[in-house]
Amino acid sequence: MALATVLVDELVRHGVRDLVLCPGSRSAPLAYAAYEADRAGRLRLHVRVDERAAGFLALGLAKVTRVPVPVVTTSGTAAANLHPAVLESAQASVPMIVITADRPSELRGTGANQTTDQVKLYGAACRWYHETATPEVRPGQNTTWRSVVGRAIAESRGLPSGDAGPVHLNVPLRDPLVPTEDDTEWPEPLDGRERGAPWLELRAPDSHPGVSTGPGIAPVPRTLVLLGDLPSPDLAAELAELADAAGWPLVAEPFGRYHRGRVTPHGPLILGASDWLADNLPERVIVGGRVTLARDVQRLLGNPAVSVEIVTPLTTWADAGHVVRRVHDWSDIARSHEAVSNCVDRAWASRWRKAGAALAGAVDPVIRDSWPSGPAIAATVAYNAPAGSAIYVGSSNTARDLDIGRNPARIAKNVLAVGNRGLAGIDGVVSSAIGLALSTPSAQTYALVGDLTFLHDSNALLIGPGEPRPNLTVVVINDDGGGIFGTLEPGRPDLGEPFERVFGTPTGTRIADLCVAHDIEHELVTEPDHLADRIRKPRKGIQVVEVALPRVGQRALRERLREVAAQAVASVG
Repeated sequence: MALATVLVDELVRHGVRDLVLCPGSRSAPLAYAAYEADRAGRLRLHVRVDERAAGFLALGLAKVTRVPVPVVTTSGTAAANLHPAVLESAQASVPMIVITADRPSELRGTGANQTTDQVKLYGAACRWYHETATPEVRPGQNTTWRSVVGRAIAESRGLPSGDAGPVHLNVPLRDPLVPTEDDTEWPEPLDGRERGAPWLELRAPDSHPGVSTGPGIAPVPRTLVLLGDLPSPDLAAELAELADAAGWPLVAEPFGRYHRGRVTPHGPLILGASDWLADNLPERVIVGGRVTLARDVQRLLGNPAVSVEIVTPLTTWADAGHVVRRVHDWSDIARSHEAVSNCVDRAWASRWRKAGAALAGAVDPVIRDSWPSGPAIAATVAYNAPAGSAIYVGSSNTARDLDIGRNPARIAKNVLAVGNRGLAGIDGVVSSAIGLALSTPSAQTYALVGDLTFLHDSNALLIGPGEPRPNLTVVVINDDGGGIFGTLEPGRPDLGEPFERVFGTPTGTRIADLCVAHDIEHELVTEPDHLADRIRKPRKGIQVVEVALPRVGQRALRERLREVAAQAVASVG
């Protein structure tokens, strides 16, 4: 209990305001300490019975705030169930602190119940690993415990010079694991520093900006900016503002928070118009963040006539095609504004703007008339989300539906969109959306997910009656299976025989009944105006809005959109 109390106290001193806890016996001291901190109003405790959901809840809580959220489990498979969230945290550079209770050394390798090898359980995914000594009644431990917490916070936030991500504290504990009546005086004070100060002083990230000595970003007139997923959604605004200052066209995936007025409508469709693109090819492409949604983007980056440059806020960068010629530090953006101001080839940029407008005029009605297609549903959610709201975007087809379905100019101001794009898995998305909603209580929050993504994380709805509950509207695009595979190679007509069972994977689950089991409000929507109304006027608490659509026809719709886009941009030259 001394160890657990000190760990939780020091976490709070470092600014931790949320802690996710899973039930267990070995982790009982940490549970008592977290409960007392919550009762004292020092942090907000979230109890979850499913460890995988708990891990992604912690990730969602930290996704935008960038404040690490500890998640506490007992030993054994409980710790292993956090692995998917740890991997996403590592790839997406989201701070997280995993605290796993463990058996002491004398019980390891003996067949003791719920005991496995937890030493560096998550491998290279963690920024830092540490195992505390098994606590004993002796002096000299308080300073060690508090110092370890400070180091864990620093490593999870990427301070002073790394990348944010998960850290793992393994905590072996001996019986007794519950508070006991003990008249023995503890051999040292367990106090922290005076006036609530943390034991270890950490420099804030903006207190020591990177120093760049190179030439910065050169004023290349025919430059296209590609904006992908970034560790912090607010970073998107900085690169978008640079593109605006230069006059360069901007194609963006549907993530981040920034002014979208100059973003080319309907994402990658303009890049699929190969004849038009060949006549209006950029000399250089600047990429910010990871771009992962559209193959036409990758084809552009692989064009040998295009020079590819990356701007990264991390110590590494994405280059899956091995095409990057130059890497810029994120600080190059701010110091390059004057150099690139109004440098664009105006005639070339004008053709991009006119093509984007023509594309929107032709594509918008096709998407509207395709209801209830994925792009039409995604666009309805995006266009009706109020200013200042937030959307957690599911992986697989859903993110791509939003990418091609939206005209950014029709989205309200300051709408935040994020997703679990580190590994782009469908697991944990609903839990992460709940975390985002809990971390931004002043913003109305939505989740836009497919049926398999929703079902894969339905345990996110296992929220006890005394737990903090968010205001969250979950829109489920239900095509009863893996619709994305119908748009990829396995969906070719000549491969149709095995498709339904091994790729389509229908479940037939009645989402309405599942919601009843969790006492979650559910509504089946069939008309776009009805969905728009539910987005504009969300209800309190968690609400599931289901929109059913046939899985057949999605491949044909995407082909039709590409044809319409190509014809539209060809008409403007």
